[in-house]
Amino acid sequence: MQAFDFSEAHILENEKVLLRPLIRDDLGHLSSFSLNEPELWKYSLIPANGLLNLEKYIEQALQARLDKTSYAFIVFDKVTNQYAGTTRFYDFQLQHKTILLGYTWYGKAFQGTGLNKNCKFLLLQFAFEELGLERVEFRADAKNERSIAAMKSIGCKVEGILRHNCESPSGRRDSIVLSILKNEWFEHVNFDLSSRIK
Repeated sequence: MQAFDFSEAHILENEKVLLRPLIRDDLGHLSSFSLNEPELWKYSLIPANGLLNLEKYIEQALQARLDKTSYAFIVFDKVTNQYAGTTRFYDFQLQHKTILLGYTWYGKAFQGTGLNKNCKFLLLQFAFEELGLERVEFRADAKNERSIAAMKSIGCKVEGILRHNCESPSGRRDSIVLSILKNEWFEHVNFDLSSRIK
């Protein structure tokens, strides 16, 4: 596995989407979601509803990058020429060649458009083909049916439920764990996913 360079501005893109590092000035690009679509963070461990929460959300993401524990991207929809949301790699385990992919949210107008599949393809391709990871893990609130369905649709396999494993704004949360393994990516997931984003 290659060491991940947190200082580098990693740019991932195809014809439909561009992911670049989240920066402090992106507050302006994301504020409309924070003000007008607070329900986006119903299941989030770190809500970004309201400008104050969004500022804290971005600052936490930037600090985590400095701490080399997380790397957040802002998502730009090239089809509509608009910023759509954010996503990130986190919980890097270099010795185990694993990473988690999450903290993903998109404005309502971008949900169900194929944007997520394009983002996940680029992120998974980078993780497995550039970084040489063995496993990419995903977690979500076990009640978040929409998110779980989206993860399954890109090829994730359910591993189980972690009961009351973390604190959320609404109390203790049960988290569902899903993953994609390196061999699954090269055997079928990349082909299946790439065929669905063209």
